[in-house]
Amino acid sequence: ADYLDNGNNKMAIQQADKLLKKHKDLHCAKVLKAIGLQRTGKQDEAYALAQEVAALEPTDDNSLQALTILYREMHRPELVTKLYEAAVKKVPNSEEYHSHLFMAYARVGEYKRMQQAGMALYKIVPKNPYYFWSVMSLIMQSISAQDENLSKTMFLPLAERMVEKMVKEDKIEAEAEVELYYMILERLEKYKEALDVVRGKLGEKLTSELQSRENKCMAMYKKLCRWPECNALSRRLLLKNSDDWQFYITYFDSVFQLIDESWTPPPEEEHTLEGEVHYSIEQAVKFIEERITEESKSSRPLRGPYLAKLELIRRLRYRGCNDEYKLGDPEELMFQYFKKFGDKPCCFTDLKVFVDLLPSGQYTKFISQLLEVIPLSATAESEIALPADIKALQQHLCVVQLSRLLGIYHAMDKKQKLTVVRELMLRYRHGLEFGKSCLKTELQFSDYYCLLAVHLLLDLWLEGEEMAVWQCLSLLEEGLSHSPSNAQFKLLLIRIYCRLGAFEPVAELYSSLDAKHIQHDTIGYLLTRYAEALGHYTAASQSCNFALRFFHSNQKDTSEYIIQAYKYGAFEKIPEFIAFRNRLNSSLHFAQVRTERMLLDLLLEANISTSLEESIKSMSLSPEEDDIPWKDLRDNRDLTVLFNWDPKDRDISEEHRKLSLEEETMWLRIRSLTLRLVSGLPTLSHTIQPKNSEKTAENGVSSKIDTIRSLLQQLEAAVDSGKKFLEQNIQYPVLGPPPTRMAGYFSNGSCQCQTSLFYLVSDIYELDTNGLEDSAEIQERIGNSFKSLVERLTDLFNKCKGDLIEVRDGTLKTHPNLVENLVFFVETISIALWVSSYCDSVLRPFKSNLQKKKKKKKESSVAMPPVFTHFLDYVTELQTLTSNVIDHIKGLEIILTALKLEELSLKDTLLLQAEKEFTKTVQGKVQSSYHHSVQEIGELLKKRLDTIKKLKI
Repeated sequence: ADYLDNGNNKMAIQQADKLLKKHKDLHCAKVLKAIGLQRTGKQDEAYALAQEVAALEPTDDNSLQALTILYREMHRPELVTKLYEAAVKKVPNSEEYHSHLFMAYARVGEYKRMQQAGMALYKIVPKNPYYFWSVMSLIMQSISAQDENLSKTMFLPLAERMVEKMVKEDKIEAEAEVELYYMILERLEKYKEALDVVRGKLGEKLTSELQSRENKCMAMYKKLCRWPECNALSRRLLLKNSDDWQFYITYFDSVFQLIDESWTPPPEEEHTLEGEVHYSIEQAVKFIEERITEESKSSRPLRGPYLAKLELIRRLRYRGCNDEYKLGDPEELMFQYFKKFGDKPCCFTDLKVFVDLLPSGQYTKFISQLLEVIPLSATAESEIALPADIKALQQHLCVVQLSRLLGIYHAMDKKQKLTVVRELMLRYRHGLEFGKSCLKTELQFSDYYCLLAVHLLLDLWLEGEEMAVWQCLSLLEEGLSHSPSNAQFKLLLIRIYCRLGAFEPVAELYSSLDAKHIQHDTIGYLLTRYAEALGHYTAASQSCNFALRFFHSNQKDTSEYIIQAYKYGAFEKIPEFIAFRNRLNSSLHFAQVRTERMLLDLLLEANISTSLEESIKSMSLSPEEDDIPWKDLRDNRDLTVLFNWDPKDRDISEEHRKLSLEEETMWLRIRSLTLRLVSGLPTLSHTIQPKNSEKTAENGVSSKIDTIRSLLQQLEAAVDSGKKFLEQNIQYPVLGPPPTRMAGYFSNGSCQCQTSLFYLVSDIYELDTNGLEDSAEIQERIGNSFKSLVERLTDLFNKCKGDLIEVRDGTLKTHPNLVENLVFFVETISIALWVSSYCDSVLRPFKSNLQKKKKKKKESSVAMPPVFTHFLDYVTELQTLTSNVIDHIKGLEIILTALKLEELSLKDTLLLQAEKEFTKTVQGKVQSSYHHSVQEIGELLKKRLDTIKKLKI
């Protein structure tokens, strides 16, 4: 066991063998040996050995634990349940084995059996937790039941009765048990009863979370629309803590509900159980003013009351009745707020919510008013006034962010924008002085200046200023050199490098982000969208692996979280974990990565290192199966991960998200159908049988061609809807979701090539079943297909021609679309070759039969059917075309190597020496990345060329 713990699996196997020689029937040694075998990749031997021990139904703890570990590593949790079912039969009174059995069921989500196991445990050892495990399993049955009616009429009422029994017998001990009771009542929509539980004696046990009782009461009052109680409770809680934002929201919601219902308090008696109620705008205004007065006496400044006042103004404006309540002018209030909190980084995000309250004509005046109160002092060296300490710097940064948000920078012309960029960079570099003592992991105080300057340059680039994008990269690289863990710099660099078609620097940047766990799903798209598209095949494989490793381990990990939740009685977390697991399983990114990973593997290996058939078999792919949950796809991408200070009309909108998801799903459908069509090729492989025999339908091949034809129809439909979608010509914001590869796939002609290749398969199949004799028409059709395919492939190649990086007026311009087209070319030619090898498998037997006939008849010339010459010409032309592309790529490599970037006139006198250095580095990175892309594409094409040479029949 020690060897296994240290990862020395071979020694572990040897030691286990030694033990087994002495004691042939030592179960535990056999299992430990099996674990060693499993970890050294001998899964089948390990499984056989484990089943040998499991068949003996062991009851010793060591063997059971070891087998559990092994089955978990094999991802076969269902075998653990069988193991403990047997153990419990033999040792019926073991508390330990029963609880292991319960947990084993929990791992596979067998809720009905969990309920039974929990009750069996409670009978042996009457401990409360076991009883409530059983109750929770009933709730899980209700959650997972397809039939809502069943869960409300059977599972939940049963769970409720079980808890009520414990309540009547006064056996409720722990907080978790009260939580569970509350959860059942809430799901049964018995809000009144739930409220009584929380407010009653049982509610006293709810102590682990702050304000747990109050929050639960509030939730029930809202469900019951008891607005007076909502109001009184939130009012009471705000008197305790006037900085708790959620209660301001409830307070305002309830006040306006009461006004709309014209509620009045009952005469004589108390307003509500929760105390006094506010039911008019005057009371609300007075209440907020009192909170502000209170705040001025508090020892530390509180933001809540001031923001609440702005929130109230916003709500009153929305109702069209602001002016009569003298709450003050929003502009003045925001100005006062800035004076009080401007040196806190949160000041900008607080005010951002309320900028709509400012009249647009007042923006510039408002900004100047803010600038006037910041203590900036002019120095001899610099022409602009600079902050003397971090507080002033934070205040100034807040104003700059607000200027961007209010669109002041957007309205400037090119010259003004460049002046602002200069100023921001000067302020950025000056601000670095305050951060000299910062650790490497801390951000510099002035980082946002640099980021804002880059945003302005991005505006210029989108307006057609080519040099601006290189300046963006230089400034970001400079920023990163001072603030090496600034994720915003890295994310923006990733996006810009990818837009320029350079993937090489991105891989390193992404790995330095150190994305953890769920981030592989939320930001993983930044990598997977571009790696393969830009020809970095090795990096693409790795980035898919990162993501898939996370998705696959999610299954296993979530079961562990659920088990911990049972152990510690955190019942309300269990449905959350399950929802989390489902959300990841139906993740759009997961489906994309699975599909692209398989296509990529076929591209790199099929018919190169292994045959197409073996590759497809090893991925257990079949054309009939579709494992993508189309109806439930969840878009878990974080599209706002990049900071931005754009006004609403330029920012990413809900509409953009919806369109992006629609586009991603369409592209995924096209890719998934392409993969399934390719996986159908080996299933058609040649089976010799007499023409028109009855057998065709039986042996399943004819149904295989039907599958392919039906997939082809689906692909046509997907392509049509994709083209319709692109006609809308959607432009996402520059920092919004990246568009898919679909537009390129249509415009460069890969789409037409790939679909006609699959039509060709159908024709060849027909030739195969009809034989050569009376199939002149099919043969001619196949011949024409070959001809038009070569023309289409040549067109596709022509779309790849041109300079990848060109120097224009002293600046660089990259053409990433050429690389993307080359990548599509390689993929299309690979599909062409897989289809050709299917043709080859059909035509070879025909040819050998003809030769046999020729020998029998001893005739010198048996006329060769035309399809053979068609095929030979086609293969020869494919070979020539591929050789031409390889030569073209060699040419590209030479040009890229010869590009002398040093000679680029960085004559722009605005650039400082340091910036020139960074610009050189950045351009070098882009050049090297393009070189790398072209090399990888070239290498792969050479391998494909070798497979063409084997195709001569």
